[in-house]
Parts: sequence; C-alpha cells; structure tokens
Amino acid sequence: MTPDPPALRPRTFPDRTSLGRAAAADVAAELRERLARQDRVRMVFAAAPSQQEMLTALREADGIDWTRVEAFHMDEYLDLPAEAPQRFANWLRSAIFDHLPFAGAHLIQPGPDPERTAQDYAAALAAGPIDIVCLGIGQNGHLAFNDPPVADLEDPLDVKVVELDDVCRRQQVDDECFDSLDDVPHRAITLTIPRLLAADRLFCVVPGAAKRDAVEKALTEPVSARHPATALRTHPDVTLYVDADSAPRSTAAEADR
Repeated sequence: MTPDPPALRPRTFPDRTSLGRAAAADVAAELRERLARQDRVRMVFAAAPSQQEMLTALREADGIDWTRVEAFHMDEYLDLPAEAPQRFANWLRSAIFDHLPFAGAHLIQPGPDPERTAQDYAAALAAGPIDIVCLGIGQNGHLAFNDPPVADLEDPLDVKVVELDDVCRRQQVDDECFDSLDDVPHRAITLTIPRLLAADRLFCVVPGAAKRDAVEKALTEPVSARHPATALRTHPDVTLYVDADSAPRSTAAEADR
C-alpha cells in the first residue's frame, strides 16, 4: 500500500544552533500572539538534549509575560532518586523553569504510587486547554515515551506508566545522559499520543544524524503505532524543525537561511 502523503513539511537549517534559534523565535511569537488575546497560556515541554538550543534561545526572547504561562512536561523516569540530574523535572528546571517566572511549573513527581501520579497529572492537564507543545522525536520514532511496543494512537488515557524499549534506553546512553545501559530506568510516566495531539499548536525540534531515519519514517510511513511519530501528520498545526544532519535525504540540501 502506498503511504499517505505527509501533512507536514520540515523546515531545514544548516546546524543545531540556527535550528534552535528559529524554533524559539516561532514559539515566542506564538506565545506573544496568544497572550495578547487570552489570560493564560498552558504549554508542555520535552526534556532532551535535542531541545537545549531551542530552550536556551527561548529563555532570551523578549516581550513574553511568563507570569501568565503555565508549564508542564511530557514524561518522567521511574526508579531514579528525586535528586538525579537525569530526572526530566530536574533537567527542565535547569534548562528553563528556574530561569523564568512561570505562573506554575507542574513537575511529574512519581512518588510511591506512579499510577496515582499519572492520574493526578492527567487531571492537572485537563483543567484547561493545552495551547502549545514543544516536543521531539526519538530514534525509534517515539513521541514522549510512547515507544513502538506501547504506543497507542487511540489511547483512552492521557497519562500512563510504560515500559521503555531497548532502543529508547540505548538512546539515553548515546545522548550521554547515562553512563551505561544498566543505569537507564526501565519504566517511566508519559503523556500519551492523543493527549499530546490534543494541543492547539505543536513545535517539533529534531536535530542530529541519529534522528534522520526517524524523521524520514515520520514523513513517509503509514500512520501507525509502529512508527509513533507518524501521528504528527494527523494534527492540523505542526511545525517540524530539522538540521542538515537530520533532514530527509531528499531535502537535506534545501536549508532555510
């Protein structure tokens, strides 16, 4: 069967720095526009090295009243000490949350009952619409921690506990977040794909050669849980940012300036 045509087109940049700056400028513009017409903006952030350049540039954006921006994040490891730097709550605090006067930064704190934590976080998300999601794509095509073995494009849950597959766990070592595969947790809490896609606007930042295959599959494979990032093509307003290393081979030479 011929894959359905992609509903999103990548914006290609020469390198990670220019990609991050462009994505941050677009997110900042979206925030300013929304804050001009609504009291508060609610947004979700991914925590990953791929997001660093974008978040650094976003911290420096002018004209944003962060006291009216409510922040969430999309996943968190289980079975790590609360102070572990690999915990996504801690990473995001260092990358952006502690630098800006957010109206609130809702951290996933797994505690002794992760299932209850997932339910409570789902309720916090559901307290109002999510305006913006800043996300990436994993090497196995995952969105948040919705790996191919556990991804469900029609998941009835908003937040759940999942088992991480080996490709996902290996990526954490390749990204130098952990020293060895044995150190990477096997479980996490994640927002589900339907919960992510319920947001109004998605900004997907995917630099690096290790992500090229995942980007190509997201754009060309049939939409299915085999390649979770294909679900982005079902959303009406996604911008995909890639650099020369992650761009599909057919477009890698056509970089934005």
